[in-house]
Amino acid sequence: MSRGRFITLEGGEGAGKTTLARALGEALRARGAEVVLTREPGGTPNAEALRALLLEGDAGRWSPIAETLLLYAAREDHVRRLIEPALARGAWVVCDRFSDSTRAYQGAAGGLAMERIEAIEAAALGGMAPDLTLIADLGAQDGLARAASRGEAVTRFEAHPSEFHERLRQAFLDIAKTEPERCAVLDARLEPDALARAALSVIEDRLGLP
Repeated sequence: MSRGRFITLEGGEGAGKTTLARALGEALRARGAEVVLTREPGGTPNAEALRALLLEGDAGRWSPIAETLLLYAAREDHVRRLIEPALARGAWVVCDRFSDSTRAYQGAAGGLAMERIEAIEAAALGGMAPDLTLIADLGAQDGLARAASRGEAVTRFEAHPSEFHERLRQAFLDIAKTEPERCAVLDARLEPDALARAALSVIEDRLGLP
């Protein structure tokens, strides 16, 4: 059996990644694929426990290096217990956030040197990387307004000042520019159905559809 495909969704707060993940899952399943929808931090019981530590509390609860260590502890468990087994059996894995979020949040926006993040990633994951990363791009203030409109508790990351979120948006765009073969930027101002169609078009072009 051929190895599955690993697609990650990235972007700032309120960019619509979760809705997009569900739409992609439905579309890929309709084409006969086994699809695993998952998220970070989270995806396994151990990683979900760490998610609560990372998202709850005041914005300054953890330093960027502490966040990175917690995130990669969760990510290693997620990859080893869920993502790699799914890919090995031929499933398509669609993950809401992955390593690029650490590079953007803790690195570019949080100020942690990229060499330190890369060293931790190499130790935790080796060379494991997505086949395709779709970056949902939306203005920082528009994204925060969308996130607030959900009526959910504000996370530690949403509570950061606007300057943090502006750096975050630019970081994702910079990642896409640096790795154009892996990454594609989508206009998250689109309506959900239109955004899903745009994402499927990229998947078909880059990976083929099931």
